[in-house]
Amino acid sequence: MPKTTNTHSSVDANSARIEGKHLRKQTPRSSHGDWRPVSDRTDPIDLLQEQDKGRLQHLLPIKYGRMMASPFAFLRGSAVVMAADLSSTPVTGLDTVICGDAHLANFGLFATPERNVVFDVNDFDETYPGPWEWDLKRLATSAVIAGRGNGFHNKTCGKLATVVSRAYREAMQRFAAMSIMEVWYYQVNAASVVDLFDTYAKKSAEGARKTLRKARTHTSEHTLAKLTHIVDGQPRFINSPPVLVRMADLMTDEEKRSAREQGSVDRAWEAYKRTVPEERRRLLSRYRVADAALRVGGVGSVGTRCAIALLEGERPQDALILQQKEVGASCLQAYLPDHGFSSQAQRVIVGQRLMQASSDIFLGFMDGESGIQYYWRQFKDMKGEFDVTTFDAKGLATYLAVCGACLARAHARAGGSAAIAGYLGKSTTFDKAIRRFAVAYADQTERDHMALLDAIDTGRIVASPGV
Repeated sequence: MPKTTNTHSSVDANSARIEGKHLRKQTPRSSHGDWRPVSDRTDPIDLLQEQDKGRLQHLLPIKYGRMMASPFAFLRGSAVVMAADLSSTPVTGLDTVICGDAHLANFGLFATPERNVVFDVNDFDETYPGPWEWDLKRLATSAVIAGRGNGFHNKTCGKLATVVSRAYREAMQRFAAMSIMEVWYYQVNAASVVDLFDTYAKKSAEGARKTLRKARTHTSEHTLAKLTHIVDGQPRFINSPPVLVRMADLMTDEEKRSAREQGSVDRAWEAYKRTVPEERRRLLSRYRVADAALRVGGVGSVGTRCAIALLEGERPQDALILQQKEVGASCLQAYLPDHGFSSQAQRVIVGQRLMQASSDIFLGFMDGESGIQYYWRQFKDMKGEFDVTTFDAKGLATYLAVCGACLARAHARAGGSAAIAGYLGKSTTFDKAIRRFAVAYADQTERDHMALLDAIDTGRIVASPGV
């Protein structure tokens, strides 16, 4: 890997652009299109199973049942595989803070603290300082695979990768021309995304409007009504195993008694509150944990210890649900320099606050009693996901253009936009390279998906589809 350039220095923007342009000699833009597996490429199934160590083993069949559904589902659950492959690809050395898992399903709608609905990157479990190219290549690859899943012609799918790269490149040029604070405050309002569909993809516009309307109804009250009921006059989570199981039903009577005597729930609650700003600590002090449940969500994170906590306030309408999620090392960390985060959970929180235009006010973290690290956040606060399987080609291209621009803004917030913009330039050279890479790596993902199906058929992997 080329020596990393410090993208956070105070060098002026013009000098940074020139520096970025000079890097084309070291790493030609066309070189990013090259993809072929290294001769000693690690078996992707081995990588997945290595990552499974330490997870809740009884949940892993759910993970693989979800991953076997399609090549896109496999891509969602195999960030560790692509990280290993990307580590051998060309990079400029212009590192920034990256998502680490920037496929198109990790973008969506959510509410800001001001109760506006915005569109942005929304998953940071793998975030780490690293090459911006890795995020872009993963997003472009997901575009090709999603297009194939929708039945589009191969030429159309290749064009979708070009859309991602062009949107990223052109947005980075705009952000490089803005002031630091203009970039920091820049948000993509959800209503403006719907306007883009009305302009460029009318057949998909109603679906986009429906997604926004649905997100606006997904308030705390809606989530509470869906996931809880009243038991003996008290709100409690509704058991729906294996996806949602109350902690009380996972513990023996002896474990419950020990937890009460040791005050483990209260200690965890206090440990989390110490990591949020003082004013939010005061806000949270008005709540207490009334119930908790183990919840299975996503694809790649299945098997990690992910819980939701029901909080009671001073009145019934104050109830709130927070999520507590186990976090381990980023799948990128093995291939990049150590950046000395005090904990993996802190890494996730810092990455999210850097990359998102507006982050959850309840973001915090803690170390569990067994040494497992967790981060906390609000659960499903006006969140919405676009169903890309319903989009026609114009609809998916419109969605991907927004994703590409949002990814550029996320990278620009962490610094280095001028140098990256200088490297990318205004021609389509880089876009064509990303298209070639995305198509080739989509082929690789389809082969890896078939390897997973073979591993399931032979009993090497146990899968429970449909859960």
